[in-house]
Amino acid sequence: MLRGLIAILILANLLALGAVRGLFGPTPASGTLDRKQLSRQIHPENLSVRPIKPSESVDVPIVGGPVADPAIQSTTLTQ
Repeated sequence: MLRGLIAILILANLLALGAVRGLFGPTPASGTLDRKQLSRQIHPENLSVRPIKPSESVDVPIVGGPVADPAIQSTTLTQ
């Protein structure tokens, strides 16, 4: 039983190697999709990348910065 399992695993690894090497067709990372997507863009020259200022990033915590106290109101229980 163990020999059969090992044989199946080796066969699965060989199939995965063949798929990565392009045995079953072009790999998804072959670059054909990128050219199609670039040709479908509308006005790609208008796209720009700019850095985010720390004042604009409200939801992103600053690593190593002070931790704010949680806004929790509590009262003591009396019996």
